[in-house]
Amino acid sequence: QVQLVESGGGSVPPGGSLRLSCIATDATVNYYAVGWYRQTPGKERDLVAVINGRGITNLEPSVRGRFTISRDKTKNAVYLQMNSLKIEDTAVYYCKTCLQDYTAGCDTPYWGQGTQVTVSS
Repeated sequence: QVQLVESGGGSVPPGGSLRLSCIATDATVNYYAVGWYRQTPGKERDLVAVINGRGITNLEPSVRGRFTISRDKTKNAVYLQMNSLKIEDTAVYYCKTCLQDYTAGCDTPYWGQGTQVTVSS
């Protein structure tokens, strides 16, 4: 049973930066895709960024050029570096793995508990 623990959320002004961390309890996750999702009240969780086991990344268009996803396999960690934050980035951010080479539509998703990111002036 893989557990994911997020950290790094907080409150910043527009234009600020945060780095979110997602640490897995099992190194198995290093072979598979991990995604960062975000959710605002009343809406579904949307994919923000994903990195697969080979380090190939994909980011949602609204965050390209501002966010970077990376991983450190020595720490079973996946990071989301968020720069030039906007008010509309405010959400609860979750990391997710399916222990597959994708993070969408799997039968057995593993989610972290979420970390709040608030961007306000």
